[in-house]
Amino acid sequence: MKIVVLLKEVPDTYGERELSLETGLAVRAGGENVLDEICERALEVALSHADANDGVEVTLLAMSPEGATASVRKGLAMGADAATHIVDDGLAGADLGLTAEVLAAALRAEGFDLVLAGNQSTDGMGGMVPVWLAELLGVPAVTNLSEVTIGADGVSGARVSDGATQRVTAPLPAVASITEALPDARFPSFKGIMAAKKKPIEVKSLGDYGIDANDLGPSRAIMLSLAERPPRTVGVKIVDEGDGAQRLAAFLAENKLI
Repeated sequence: MKIVVLLKEVPDTYGERELSLETGLAVRAGGENVLDEICERALEVALSHADANDGVEVTLLAMSPEGATASVRKGLAMGADAATHIVDDGLAGADLGLTAEVLAAALRAEGFDLVLAGNQSTDGMGGMVPVWLAELLGVPAVTNLSEVTIGADGVSGARVSDGATQRVTAPLPAVASITEALPDARFPSFKGIMAAKKKPIEVKSLGDYGIDANDLGPSRAIMLSLAERPPRTVGVKIVDEGDGAQRLAAFLAENKLI
């Protein structure tokens, strides 16, 4: 069985993050970029299955700038067998649709039994790439899983909705996405870090998959306008001088909160 885990490098969630007012894209220069935690959790699902079953190959697939090699190496240090890193200037600023098209082309070329991903990245938080991939690849998708069971012929799990918990299953090949309800990822061991230096990372461009950036066309999403969020203003302070309850009720009613 071949499990492909999608990786994404994102600006550190513990640091200051901002959007460029000119491009609408996240400003990645100058700050620290890290492997997205939700991707680490998806990788942990794959590695745990590989630990318990013989004949399971776990590979990584990342579409990111050249500088993201360290994040890919971290995935290898955690235990993945190999990685493919798609680097191409034609993908700068790619939106969800363009990202899904390129990843789908790579998955067709590389082959897979199961694709594992996080439900949404911590930078764009679009949450659409896994289902978009499944549509383009013509395989079933089981998404937003809080529990995952991988079998020889299928993948199943639990999806928590507002009113119930759904049990879902799909035959392989398939695409599955997981939520933060899954366990934290393991830390790379010293042995794993040393082994990762010898594991293969195939750096691919669009041309390696027979894709011309001009054939893909521009991103499908069009930015109409962008403005910096206004600073927060001081709220209304109500001091109880015997009529606090009435004034509070009036404020709530005026703002249609009751």
